[in-house]
Amino acid sequence: MNNMKTVTLIKGDGIGPEIADAVMRIIEASGLELNWDIQSAGADSIKEDGTPLPPRVLESIKVNKVALKAPITTPIGMGFRSANVQLRKALDLYANVRPCKNLPNIKTKFDDVDLVVIRENTEDLYAGLEHKIDENTAESIKIITRKASERIARFAFEYAVEHKRKEVCCVTKANICKLSDGLFLDCFREVAQEFPKIKTKELLVDNLCMQLVQNPQVFDVLVMPNLYGDIVSDLTAGLIGGLGVAQGANIGKYGAVFEPVHGSAPDIKGKNKANPMALLLSAIDMLRYIDEGKYADKIEKALYKTLEEEAFTEDLGGKLKTTEFRDAVIMNMNE
Repeated sequence: MNNMKTVTLIKGDGIGPEIADAVMRIIEASGLELNWDIQSAGADSIKEDGTPLPPRVLESIKVNKVALKAPITTPIGMGFRSANVQLRKALDLYANVRPCKNLPNIKTKFDDVDLVVIRENTEDLYAGLEHKIDENTAESIKIITRKASERIARFAFEYAVEHKRKEVCCVTKANICKLSDGLFLDCFREVAQEFPKIKTKELLVDNLCMQLVQNPQVFDVLVMPNLYGDIVSDLTAGLIGGLGVAQGANIGKYGAVFEPVHGSAPDIKGKNKANPMALLLSAIDMLRYIDEGKYADKIEKALYKTLEEEAFTEDLGGKLKTTEFRDAVIMNMNE
């Protein structure tokens, strides 16, 4: 009987295919055999399918329950709506999980950072409800519901319990958005009562940002609405070396999609310069999600050893090409 697990792989566009191929090779070198259901999406799919996110991609993830996704270009100001947002909404991937932890030998302003941003992923201003009132005025509607707020708060507390975290901090702007953010905060307080062993904290998002750049070590798990989560998670990525080392996951009703936080970087497409580390870290989280922790640990150990040897790509001050970094990780895995 063939017990090989099937994972949807979305190679994306820009640097996506290059870093996806590197990560596939590293996973293969670990000894784990996966059946990759490779799906195209992004700019190239617009030409072939008339949309950056063809229905076949969604169906693949629904069947396989898990996907590894390289970056997809999002048009700014015009054109197609973000394929990333569409993906999250179509599959109800309501929880965005962004770990933020110092990595070996990557120089940052702070040491001992180890926090997690959990972002509600389906509503807020990302509901896409906006219109022009007149030629000089546009209006966007912020949606916050009890259902979404309760389930993201519960996800954050359950994550804290599962990962042996001690505190969950709710981040809002409830002093200004008294009804919408006020509802989110009320739901957090109600759910918190179900988890008496987990400490709680409440902060306004502007205060949080100030504290993150002064003393990020004091934070553990942060939970917040969609827009704040988008901004804060990029800020926390900056604490550990930038978007090139920041992994992410979108988890929900129909499964999970693991992806790097950074964009498709079309300016270095095909130049063998891209850093595959964020996608590799996302893949490591994915392997743990599908109960392949042994291989996740093996790859992570090799990655850390590579970083300890200061074998960096150009974005981190090194000289390695994408393929050279890939080969360095594989070599450290086989030693």
